[in-house]
Amino acid sequence: MDGFNRSKAVAPSPEQGPESRVRSLYEQLLNSWNCMDATGFAALFAEDGEAVGFDGSQMAGRNEIAATLRHIFTGHRTGAYVALVRTVRFPVPEVAVLRAEAGMVPPGGRDIDPALNAVQVLVATRAEAGWRIVSFQNTPAQFHGRPEQAAALTAELHRQLQQPAP
Repeated sequence: MDGFNRSKAVAPSPEQGPESRVRSLYEQLLNSWNCMDATGFAALFAEDGEAVGFDGSQMAGRNEIAATLRHIFTGHRTGAYVALVRTVRFPVPEVAVLRAEAGMVPPGGRDIDPALNAVQVLVATRAEAGWRIVSFQNTPAQFHGRPEQAAALTAELHRQLQQPAP
């Protein structure tokens, strides 16, 4: 992807608290997508985890998630995600719900495509092996009838895109 880092995310350190670890899990998910790494993406899920894609595609289980993404990555150049985590909450200590808004820079592009903005929700559980995703949903952020809200999100994602890499 032109000008975009497709490197792997660094694994969280044991000293990180639960919120940092869940944020890191989400970053690893987006980095796996940006690296077109279907196996790495699926490995972040619980064995029976589920994902709902931007187009409504539903994938159940780590194997189906990996196979579906392999098919996507083999047949298409995908865009790179830029995201803003809005909240991370813990309904109970072993369950986390992360909500984010994400934009995508199309292949060969340099800026956010507003038509690809999304609201993403990740639900993770803490297991012996660490935090694993049990559900991930990627919903188009169309804001029907509210063009100012769509424009504001795109502007905020654009500013995020301009931030120097850590």
